[in-house]
Amino acid sequence: MSTYRDLALSRALQVGRAGGAGGSARATVLRTVGARERRSHLTAPRVPTVGIDIGGTKVMAGVVDADGAILETLRAETPDKSKSPRVVEDTIVELVLDLSDRHDVHAVGIGAAGWVDADRNRVLFAPHLSWRNEPLRDRLSGRLAVPVMVDNDANTAAWGEWRFGAGRGESHLVMITLGTGIGGAILEDGQVKRGKYGVAGEFGHMQVVPGGHRCPCGNRGCWEQYSSGNALVREARELAAADSPVAYNIIDRVKGSIPDITGPLITELAREGDAMCVELLQDIGQWLGVGIANLAAALDPSCFVIGGGVSAADDLLIGPAREAFRRHLTGRGYRPEARVARAQLGPEAGMVGAADLARLVARRFRRAKRRRVERYERYERYVQAARRTARTQGSQR
Repeated sequence: MSTYRDLALSRALQVGRAGGAGGSARATVLRTVGARERRSHLTAPRVPTVGIDIGGTKVMAGVVDADGAILETLRAETPDKSKSPRVVEDTIVELVLDLSDRHDVHAVGIGAAGWVDADRNRVLFAPHLSWRNEPLRDRLSGRLAVPVMVDNDANTAAWGEWRFGAGRGESHLVMITLGTGIGGAILEDGQVKRGKYGVAGEFGHMQVVPGGHRCPCGNRGCWEQYSSGNALVREARELAAADSPVAYNIIDRVKGSIPDITGPLITELAREGDAMCVELLQDIGQWLGVGIANLAAALDPSCFVIGGGVSAADDLLIGPAREAFRRHLTGRGYRPEARVARAQLGPEAGMVGAADLARLVARRFRRAKRRRVERYERYERYVQAARRTARTQGSQR
C-alpha cells in the first residue's frame, strides 16, 4: 500500500506543479460516475434486456423484463444461408436499435441455432446459416456498445423454462426441442451444462437405429430422423406419394401438391381426427419416449421439458411419449420416474431465456465497472491527500 501512496504523492506533486484544476475536475466526474453506477447496480436485477432467437427461417427479438414478461417483439426473416454472416449481424443490430428507441436496453442475449464455444463467443457451426467459427459476441458488442451474451438456442430455451415455465423448481432438468431436428440442453442446480467444448446437448444425433435413415450430420439412424418435424413430414409425404388410401384426406387438403404437406397441417388434421395423422404423431411420440428413456439412464433428471414447434401437438405427441418412456425406462418400477412436461413458454422460450441470461451478464458487467470506478475514487482520494500534504510541506518551507 505504501508503494501505491508513494505513486499517488508523486502524481499529486506533478499535478501541483502543472496546476490542480484538472485533478479536481476529474475527481468530480469520477464521483458522479461512481454514484450513477451504484444506483444502476442496485436496480440491475430488474432492468429490461433484449433476447434474440435466431432460427433457420426467422430472427425474433424481444424486450423482456426481470419477471420474464415480454414487453415488445419484432421479427425479421433470416437472411438466406448463402449470404455472409455480416448480413445476419446487420439484421440483429437493426432489430436491437429499433427496440432501443422505445426501451432502455441494458444488455442483449442471443440464442443461436448452432454450436457455440465454451466461452460463449464464437458460433462454431450453424447448419442453417453461413457461420463457421464466427466471433459473434465480440462483433456485436463492438457495434451495440452494451454487454452481449451468446449461447445455443436450446440452452436459452431450457433456461427460460427453468426460470419462468414448466421447469420452475426443478434441480435437474433436461430440455428437448423438437423442430426441424432435435436439440437439447441440460440444467443442474441452476447451471447450464455446456460441456468441455460448449456443444453438449446435441441429443438429436444419438444413434438409435444402426444403419437407419441418413442424417444431414453425415451419420445414419440419428434420433432426429425418427422423432422430429422432418421425420413427421417425411412419413406423411411418403404415404401421400405412394397414393396410400390412408393419405387421401391430406392429399385432398393440399389439392394433390405433396410438397405443401407440413407439420402444422398434420397436427391440424390429427386434431380433427384424421387417423393417419394421429398415427404419425403417435409414432413420433413413441420414438421420443425411447430417446427420453435413454437420456434418463444417462442423466437421471427430475424433469424432461418438451418444446419446439412439434410440441404444439400436445397430448397427441406427449401422451405416446410418456407411455413409451415408462415402457423403456431402465429399472422401471424400482426407481423414481422423471416428470415429462410440455414447455409453457412456446416459441418465445429461447428469446426469454436469452434475455434473462443477458441480465446476469449485465449484472457482472456493472459489478466489474463499479469496482473499477471505486478503485479510481480511492486513487483520487490518495491523490487529494497527497496534494494537501505537499502543499502543507511547501508552505512550511
